[in-house]
Amino acid sequence: MPLAKALELAQEYDLDLVEVAATARPPVCKLMDYGKFKYESAMKAREARKNQAHTVIKEMKLRPKIDPHDYDTKKGHVVRFLKQGDKVKITIMFRGREQSRPELGFRLLQRLADDVQDLGFIESSPKQDGRNMIMVLGPHKKKTEAMAEARAIADARKAERQGRTPGSDAASEDDDALADDLVDDEAETEAHDAPAQADAAEADAAEVEAAEADAPVEQPAASQGA
Repeated sequence: MPLAKALELAQEYDLDLVEVAATARPPVCKLMDYGKFKYESAMKAREARKNQAHTVIKEMKLRPKIDPHDYDTKKGHVVRFLKQGDKVKITIMFRGREQSRPELGFRLLQRLADDVQDLGFIESSPKQDGRNMIMVLGPHKKKTEAMAEARAIADARKAERQGRTPGSDAASEDDDALADDLVDDEAETEAHDAPAQADAAEADAAEVEAAEADAPVEQPAASQGA
């Protein structure tokens, strides 16, 4: 079709004449709504990026003689990473004489692997690397599955929030909890401000006493007959 005829048709149907195959002989053009085409292409690219999984390796560093509370905190982070479908690189850092006791780091890594065996597995066995001992844990759940599960949970929570009404039981419980929080906040504020108010009152009393002490004493007027 001649170019002039194609442009005339595009104008008649209020569409755009878009070249879709420039390398073809002759070039191929198409009548379309170019703005709608760009929007649909952007949405498809966005969905593709949403479903795309990137392999991420998180790192967690521990000491051979780590405190039990710190160990629980570090383990919590490892559990969260594995639930998200990410790999975790565990590094045991040795210092000074600790380097002569590599079995301490090995036992700690084995303990951590046993604690999270429901979520991950040992992808790379513990090995010594200078002053550090390294182990890599891999998740049982794939990244795409973890992302899909996280989106499902977020959608369910959003639907639950939107489904609540002011007269529902959930809303009533929320209102009661909010009221209790407000009462606790007011009580805490009063308890916090009480010492300051007492100090201010004591300071005012001290100022009054000082003013009375510095005030000149009025002498009685002498009698006129003296």
